[in-house]
Amino acid sequence: MSIGRMISARGLAMGSALIACEFSGIVCAEFRRRGHEAWSCDVLPTEGNPAWHIQGDAIEAAYSRPWDILIAHPPCTYLANSGAKHLYAGMKKENGPNAERWANLGAAAQFFLTLWNAPIPRKCIENPIMLGHARRLFGIPKHNQIIQPYEYGHGETKATCLWLHNLPDLEPTDEVAGREQKVFRMAPSPDRWKDRSRTFRGIAQAMADQWGALITDTPNGVSAASAPSARSCDVSSPFHEANTGTKGQRNNG
Repeated sequence: MSIGRMISARGLAMGSALIACEFSGIVCAEFRRRGHEAWSCDVLPTEGNPAWHIQGDAIEAAYSRPWDILIAHPPCTYLANSGAKHLYAGMKKENGPNAERWANLGAAAQFFLTLWNAPIPRKCIENPIMLGHARRLFGIPKHNQIIQPYEYGHGETKATCLWLHNLPDLEPTDEVAGREQKVFRMAPSPDRWKDRSRTFRGIAQAMADQWGALITDTPNGVSAASAPSARSCDVSSPFHEANTGTKGQRNNG
């Protein structure tokens, strides 16, 4: 039996999951704890188990093998509504557009849509509140759901949008007190973007519990031997900038 075709204690074949744009390994680890064959993928090395990490291009990984579910945390720097002011020179609309920023917005939107259109039966893409320009100009659909960390056991706020294909809304699991913007208020540091992008453990657990149950006994298990190999990619491109996932964002990490 291949590593990728794991069998649970009840004898059911488990599904295969690609967690794209995740360096932290947080979501990947939760799916693996539940018996699924899950891989994280990012241009950065993982903070999790390197044996189940593809260091390379998330687009290539998503399109190169069959998967049962994709959970992706594409870069949000140029798509997030919080960065709207940077679309204009000197951050003032009267100064006219910042051409480089608009070009990066287009590249980021293309990356997002390429993941969204991957031939995978169940998909979730997460990002912060998105710029209206990205949706209007590039046809990115409206998100299905907005979740908060405090709904999953973490007493803070960080609005996260979920774009869902063939997946139900993620149900809250542990609503707790606390409405602090801890992530937003992190002090400046070289690793601030990493610390802000990691997916909250409670959210990762909810994804693995609720959506993992939907990919049990599915046909697309990918063995370790046949998984996409890590390849170099142009990390200078906004398509491949380090992101997190959960966000972390990159978005998520």
